[in-house]
Amino acid sequence: LSAMTLWWIKLKEMHTAQSSLCHGACVEVDSDTEAMASKGFRLGCISCKRRGEVHATASVNWYFKASDETDFSLIYIYEDIAEEVIDLRFYGRLMWNGSKNTKDLQDGSIFILNVTYNDTGTYKCTFFRVLTYKKSPQIETNITKIITLNVVPQLTRGMASILSEVMMYVSIIGLQFWLVVEMIYCYRKISAAGEEALRESAAEYLAIASESKDNCAGVQEAE
Repeated sequence: LSAMTLWWIKLKEMHTAQSSLCHGACVEVDSDTEAMASKGFRLGCISCKRRGEVHATASVNWYFKASDETDFSLIYIYEDIAEEVIDLRFYGRLMWNGSKNTKDLQDGSIFILNVTYNDTGTYKCTFFRVLTYKKSPQIETNITKIITLNVVPQLTRGMASILSEVMMYVSIIGLQFWLVVEMIYCYRKISAAGEEALRESAAEYLAIASESKDNCAGVQEAE
């Protein structure tokens, strides 16, 4: 193989490795906790592996405890790329919204259809993960996350969201004002430079004309 061919193969291998790393990236984000009645809502539950190269399989169980209940009830199971709704209260209203086409689950989110006020309460998401290492026995881990859901007639915006939007508009207006000031400054500077150049050109033209006139007068006297 030529050096160019070897370089091309190495470049493709590096690109494939980087693509694999990007594809396996995982970020744990907390779920929203406020749902609007009669709308759909995503219950987020993400549990990232600490080492992406380790082979693993996982299943996810969801539990629910209503506001007037003291114990959690199993409502949903996702295992071996198959889902099962356990609780009659959620029949036809729960669907998988997590990792797709893999048993190595890291996103165990579910989606609730047609949210009702009876869905207000505490949800528990549990990952049952089995890690397989090459030179050691399998390791089983359990990760649990708790989400407290409040169902409201209309979503309310938090103060942080409102302040962020106000700051965004203030920044935009400030940037536009700064650009206008810069444009005016540059225009005046260019205009002043242009006028100065015209004055210098005019003075130079007059000096040349005067010198030419003096030369002509000297020639006439010599004649």
